[in-house]
Amino acid sequence: MDASNLVRTGPRGLGPGGVEVGPLALGLWRFTGTDVGRNAELIEAGLDLGMNLVDIADVYGLDWGGTGFGACEENLGAVLRARPDLRDRMVLATKGGIVPPVPYDSGAAAMRSACEASLDRLGTDRVDLYQVHRPDMFTHPSEVAAALDGLVADGLVGAVGVSNYTPAQTRALAAHLEAPLVSTQPEYSAACLDPLRDGTLDLCSEMGMVPLAWSPLAGGRLVGSGASAGDVRPELLATLDRLAEREGVDRAAVCVAFVLAHPTAPVAIVGSQQPERLEALQAALSVQLDRNDVYDLVEASEGQPLP
Repeated sequence: MDASNLVRTGPRGLGPGGVEVGPLALGLWRFTGTDVGRNAELIEAGLDLGMNLVDIADVYGLDWGGTGFGACEENLGAVLRARPDLRDRMVLATKGGIVPPVPYDSGAAAMRSACEASLDRLGTDRVDLYQVHRPDMFTHPSEVAAALDGLVADGLVGAVGVSNYTPAQTRALAAHLEAPLVSTQPEYSAACLDPLRDGTLDLCSEMGMVPLAWSPLAGGRLVGSGASAGDVRPELLATLDRLAEREGVDRAAVCVAFVLAHPTAPVAIVGSQQPERLEALQAALSVQLDRNDVYDLVEASEGQPLP
């Protein structure tokens, strides 16, 4: 990699001596189709492209045309039963703790039950990474930690992480855990810079966690125009387009490259359900972004110059 290029394209290790994952991950929150053959083609395409981290959650299936809670895990389970060879190639990550309509329950019994139900739907006896999907503010972190440590001790999960946690919530949980937190999953994109500002990425540097960035295209708004771009600043879209033209890629590739440029080496979770789009997003790994480029994007995103 050119010394001036900030885009980090190498593998990321989940925890000391843990498994390695690629810089792009396959997100399955839209994995609502029930055609097992077509679903297997998508999973295999992602794995062939080096997207060995496959990210799912028990709650996926309540939207995007799904049939309800657990539907996406059931669809992935059907693929893994038909193609068990694919399980051997992936780092399988799922999440629990959202229990509609409660909405959150990270109590010990609930977390154990959620994990076991996920394993059953997925048709596997172990997931490689289990994450608390959103913080339950009315469960003490010591209880959450005991549940997670129990899942690790019993061999049901290989490693644990959090999703949508604040840095303070992450530290509080880590203080009670025996197992290390290997990942945190925030929303992060050129349109959502909160992890840069709220200490999430700083905490990853401190604790050695891998940031798993969800919605690196801001739910599609960063690749939209007009009304489909929502509240994204026009100057941000213009800056992305300028860099995309310079690099000979589409806007989406620059968006993903921006996420990969942080020194904590985030993983960008991409959610396309089209193999050809997954292949196109691989162009992010060839994008050359220097310090001027990433700060231009930050300033365009926030609408003001940095001091």
